[in-house]
Amino acid sequence: MKAAIVGLPGSGKSTLFTAVTGKAIDPYAAPEPHAAVVHVPDPRLAFLAKLGNPKKVTEATVEFVDVPGCALDDVKGQEDWRRLLPNVRQADLIVLVVRDFENPAVPAYRDRIDARADLDAVWDELIFADLDAVTTRIERIEAALKKPTKTHEAEKRELALLTRCREALESEEPLSSVITTDDERRQVSSFAFLTEKPLVAVRNVSDDRATNVEAWDGPHVKETVSLSASIEAEISQLDPEDRPTFLADLGLEEPASDRLIHACYRAADLISFMTMNAEEARAWTIPKGSTAVEAAAKVHTDLARGFIRAETVAYDDLVAHEDMKGAKAAGRVRKEGKSYVVQDGDVLQILSSS
Repeated sequence: MKAAIVGLPGSGKSTLFTAVTGKAIDPYAAPEPHAAVVHVPDPRLAFLAKLGNPKKVTEATVEFVDVPGCALDDVKGQEDWRRLLPNVRQADLIVLVVRDFENPAVPAYRDRIDARADLDAVWDELIFADLDAVTTRIERIEAALKKPTKTHEAEKRELALLTRCREALESEEPLSSVITTDDERRQVSSFAFLTEKPLVAVRNVSDDRATNVEAWDGPHVKETVSLSASIEAEISQLDPEDRPTFLADLGLEEPASDRLIHACYRAADLISFMTMNAEEARAWTIPKGSTAVEAAAKVHTDLARGFIRAETVAYDDLVAHEDMKGAKAAGRVRKEGKSYVVQDGDVLQILSSS
């Protein structure tokens, strides 16, 4: 999964990127996107590693891309925003950071602190960018339909879908509320619409409000995370053994990197399943609702092609019965076919003829 971090100037977006990824950004460098890959925290892998003693443990990963903040109220900022938009379109999910703290040393955007107004300002830009793309494509299709071609039927279907998209955008509704079937997603996949992507709102709050999570409603906000980016940046610089004490003093159970990644997984409807053998214990990321054969394809296409069955045990059952032998004795290891819907935490052994 790739997540684009966006926000207005002074929101603390780059500070959060550094806190989550450990990658510092030179404040004097040219305003270009920065990317870093982080491991998905999953303590279940530690248990599997202890259980099977594999040669290596491989966590799932998320790539975060820090997109420079642009001032949307001047021509230069708007041009920069449009230039940077492809980096957002290439992402699977958008993390929108808004400022919700006072700090005289950090100039406030538009000389005011209004987190909801900032979120709405960026959301309006996402709506406008999608509307511009849809309108341009509709105009081209309408012109093409005036000429005799063999693609009229396909163009008419696309026009009907894009007309619905335009109506939603003009009502400030996300395209995720319109594009709901796999066929529709395939039709518009080349557009990489911004408002079709899940959105996680991050409220960058003052230090004393870091544990106060206030969810925002609205069809476009899938998850809300409250955190203090400055504190999280400090935590990221601590030795790992010192972090639990520091977090406990602040009333936090886990650092921002963990909370943000978990929120991204929930927003994108992703889950993890695991595989284990003598070589490797590994976590794999798949969409919620994926079948066993789709999970097999994630591991290797040959496993899906020759799929026979998947021996499956829920992680909690594996822990409750201490190991695979105990889980089998208790009848908790199941043989599942291609259509089995994989659950978060399932440990799979895929049997294949390939």
